Order: sequence, then C-alpha cells, then structure tokens
Amino acid sequence: MTHTTFLAPVLALIIWTLLIWALMYARRIPAMQKAKIDPDTAKSPDGPWKQELPLSVQASAHNYNHLMEQPTIFYAFMFYITLTSQMTTPILYAAWAYVALRVLHSFVQVSAGKVMLRFGLFSVSTLVLFAIVAMVLI
Repeated sequence: MTHTTFLAPVLALIIWTLLIWALMYARRIPAMQKAKIDPDTAKSPDGPWKQELPLSVQASAHNYNHLMEQPTIFYAFMFYITLTSQMTTPILYAAWAYVALRVLHSFVQVSAGKVMLRFGLFSVSTLVLFAIVAMVLI
C-alpha cells in the first residue's frame, strides 16, 4: 500500500472541511448583510450579533468548528501510522469509515437536523477512531 493511498482519507476530510468553510461563509455573509450586522462590531464570536443569524447559518459555523476539533487527532494519528510504517488495509477501511461518518455528521448538522442523530454519528465516528488506535496498539 502506498503512502498516497493510505493518506487519501486525510486529504478527503481536508477537502470536506474546506467545503464546509465555503458553505459557512456563503451562508454567513448574506445573513449578516440581511440582518444589517456590521462586521466590525461582530468582534466576539459569541456576541449578541450571533443571535440575529438563523440557525442554519450558525449550524454551518458550528460544524466547521467541529471539523477543527476531533479530526485533528485523526490527522495526526494517520501521519503517525504512515511514518511508522504501520499501514494496513483494515486501518485504511476504518479511516474511510471515519471520514464517511464525519461527512454524514456534517450533513445532519448543517441542515439543523436532529441532535440525537448527529450525536449518534459523532459517537460512532469516535468509536472508529478508538478502533484505529487499538489496531495500531495491538
């Protein structure tokens, strides 16, 4: 297995994260203009201006933030596995499962879908991440 093949899920999740970033601003900028929110007064990320934005706008921003959190462990660990030559097909499949679950999580969150469905997807993706770690340690 090549490094390129093994790290493809990392690249896929990076691309997905950038697409969510684009969605966040495609929603946020028009919503701020519509609500007549001056960007210079929106200095605090949790300021009162945020309450004037629709849930769909806030949801895409929250999802972008979530893609900056736990996936950083995934990225670092995938590079660790690659650098220590511990790449296996089961880990590759698990990595793709992790990415797929994070993408599904994003779809649910940016559509302001059911919290319990989103939590379930997040929980399963976390278990997959634990499984990847376990496969390396065992």
